[in-house]
Amino acid sequence: MHTELTALESQSDELALLGLMQLVSPALPIGAFAFSQGLESAFELDWVRDEASLAEWLSGVLDDGLTRCELPVLARLHQAFGQADSEAGRATIAAWDEWLAATRETAELAAEDSRLGASLKRLLGSLDLLPRDQQLPSEDLLTPLLPHQAGYVTLFAYTAHLRGVSVRQTLLGFAWAWLENQLAVACKALPLGHTAAQRVIEQLRPALVDAVNQALMLEDDELGPVLPGLALASALHETQYSRLFRS
Repeated sequence: MHTELTALESQSDELALLGLMQLVSPALPIGAFAFSQGLESAFELDWVRDEASLAEWLSGVLDDGLTRCELPVLARLHQAFGQADSEAGRATIAAWDEWLAATRETAELAAEDSRLGASLKRLLGSLDLLPRDQQLPSEDLLTPLLPHQAGYVTLFAYTAHLRGVSVRQTLLGFAWAWLENQLAVACKALPLGHTAAQRVIEQLRPALVDAVNQALMLEDDELGPVLPGLALASALHETQYSRLFRS
């Protein structure tokens, strides 16, 4: 019996890992490749021009952005989805989704978050993975499990929780997907080779772990991104003459 339980637990863990790999895959058809999160503007402004300046930019965004905003809120959302059978749990999900939307400092960043969220929601619907009350009106609870226009982070948390991925692994996966996407942007828009991109990954891999560790320790009143440079780059991108990316 013990052996059977161990085998079932191992299989469950492996399925969760595969679910996380699917969620963070660049092949996930939600259109993340079309957004640069202001990085393309940083290239145009010559703030980021080579491997060293790219690593410095990404390190700053990780420390002052993801660590203080997306990652800790992702953890809170993941935990709230575990209590989603109550009004309080669903209200918590809605509140953090609104909080995240309020931190998007430019129209492009807000649009990126909402469009990726909508794309992931459509994908989940096509895979029959949306909760029942997103497909039919629910008479049991007044608050829907997923906010009507839930952002990408909220949908990411829902999907990871649905797959049985732990909170910590969810945060690591989100940070990894962000880093890979940013490096894909750099390889397209800078004279930066794929080997150089791998060197940046090697440099920042420990920083991803540190970011998750710190994010899991932050209190609610310590949250909030401090990224004036990224906000400025994103705002300037809206009128940039020649663009490859939508943000």
